[in-house]
Amino acid sequence: MANKINTENTAEDLGEILRIRREKLKTLQDMDMDPFQIVKAEVTHHSAQIKESFDELENKTVTVAGRLMSKRVMGKAAFIDIQDRDGHIQCYVTRDDVGGADFYNGIFKKMIDIGDIVSVKGFVFKTKTGEISVHASEIVLLSKSLQIMPEKYHGLANKDLRYRQRYVDLIVNPEVKESFIKRSKVISTIRSYLDGLDFLEVETPILQTIPGGASARPFITHHNTLNIDMYLRIALELPLKRLIVGGLERVYEIGRVFRNEGMDMRHNPEFTLLELYQAYTDYYGMMDITEGIIKECCRKVAGSYKIEYQGIELDFEKPFERITMVDAVKKYADIDFDEINSTEEAKALADKHDIEYESHHTKGDILNLFFEKYVEDKLIQPTFLMDHPIEISPLTKKKYDKEGYVERFELFIVGREFANAYSELNDPIDQRRRFLRQEELRSLGDEEANMIDEDFLTALEYGMPPTGGMGMGIDRLVMLFTNAPTIRDVLLFPTMKPLD
Repeated sequence: MANKINTENTAEDLGEILRIRREKLKTLQDMDMDPFQIVKAEVTHHSAQIKESFDELENKTVTVAGRLMSKRVMGKAAFIDIQDRDGHIQCYVTRDDVGGADFYNGIFKKMIDIGDIVSVKGFVFKTKTGEISVHASEIVLLSKSLQIMPEKYHGLANKDLRYRQRYVDLIVNPEVKESFIKRSKVISTIRSYLDGLDFLEVETPILQTIPGGASARPFITHHNTLNIDMYLRIALELPLKRLIVGGLERVYEIGRVFRNEGMDMRHNPEFTLLELYQAYTDYYGMMDITEGIIKECCRKVAGSYKIEYQGIELDFEKPFERITMVDAVKKYADIDFDEINSTEEAKALADKHDIEYESHHTKGDILNLFFEKYVEDKLIQPTFLMDHPIEISPLTKKKYDKEGYVERFELFIVGREFANAYSELNDPIDQRRRFLRQEELRSLGDEEANMIDEDFLTALEYGMPPTGGMGMGIDRLVMLFTNAPTIRDVLLFPTMKPLD
C-alpha cells in the first residue's frame, strides 16, 4: 500500500493525523525507542555518490540517511525513497532482512511515516528495472516528523507559505535547493576572484553611530550601556575607505546591510552587499573588475557566457557597453542636457514632459529623473552608465574636464541596477562641502540624505590615495543566475509581515 497524505483532507482529518503521529511517538518512547534520544548517525555515503560510483560500490555495504519521502509496502517487502543533501536514493526493505516480523510489522509498517528522518544500512544493487538502490539490512528512526508533508507543494494557493516555511520549501522543491546552492557558489566565486587579485576580505561594524555611504533611511536602535541611539548600517563604504587611508590598499566585504524602506520584487529591508576599494585606480579600473566578476560568475555558476533571464537572452561574452548618462538621455529621450544651461531650463523641460521634481532639485537631479523615465528600462544587455551629475553623487570625485559631473558608473542589466562605482572623492574640503549640502537636504525633509561623519572627514585629512570603489547587490546577481523573478526567491528567510 502507498503511504500518502491527501492534500484535500479536511481540518478535522488533519488534526486526527497529527494526533496519531504524536501517539506513535509516545508509543515509541514507552518502548524505550525514543528517536530524539539518538545523538548521531554514521553516514558513509550520499545518494549522488552511490549513483555516480555504482560500479565501485555494487554489493558493498553503505549507510545513508535522510528524510523518508515515499513508502510503498507490498506484503513482506517495501520500497522507500530517502532524500538527502544530494538527492534521492531508493531502498528495498524486506521483513526477513531488517529484524524480522516484529520490527517490520510493528515498527517499520506502523510507526515510521512520510517525513521521518531515518538511516538505512545495506548493500548497493540494481533492481530488475535498473534503478540503483540500497538493499536494507537495518533501518533506524532518527527523528519523528510530527507534521504532515505536503504532497504537491507547488499546488498550494498561498505562495507566501513557501517563504514563511522555507524549511518545507527546501524539502519538497529540489529547484529551490539548487537556487541556494547557486547563491553560495556566486559568493564563493566572487571571493575567489577578488582573492586572486590580492584583495583582503575584512569585516566592519554593523552597528554605527552615523549611517553613511548611501542615500537611504536607516533602522534605529538603542545601546543601553552607552545610552545612545545607533543605526544598522546602510552601506559598507565609509569604514572600508578608512582602511584605505590606513594603508590596506585592496579591501572588500560581503555583508548584510539594512535599509528602512519599501518592499517589492527587488527590495528587501536587509540584503547582501559586496563593496570593494582599491587604491591607485579609478572608476575605469572598477569597470574592469566588475565586468570580470560577472563573467567569472557566468563561467563558474551558469557554465556559459550567454544566459536567459525571464525570457530575455543576455550576452556577457562581448565587452559591456559604456555610455554616459547625458548620451543615454540624448539617445532614448532625444534631449541633450549639454544644451541645458540652468536649473530653470531643466525644470521647464521637466514640466513639459510631465516629470515631477522637488523644489530643491537642480539640473543634475532632473537629468537623473529623465534617465529614470526614458532610459533605465531600455538598458537590457550589460551596460555601464557613466558620468553622473554631482548632485546625486556626494562621495564621488569630480570630472575635472566636465563641470557638474563625477567619475561614477552604474551597471545595468535587464533594466536594473546591479552595481554602483566611483572614483572616490578624497578631497576632505570638498567632501565637507558635500556633506553640508546633504545636511541642508535633511533639513528640507530628505530622510535619505547623508549625515556629516566627522571621523571620516578626519580620516580623509590624513590623506587617502586616489581610489576606486564599487558596490554590487549580491541578491540581484543571484536572481540573474537562478532566473528568479523576485528577491524573495533568493533569500532563505525574506522579511515577512507576522501572521495575526
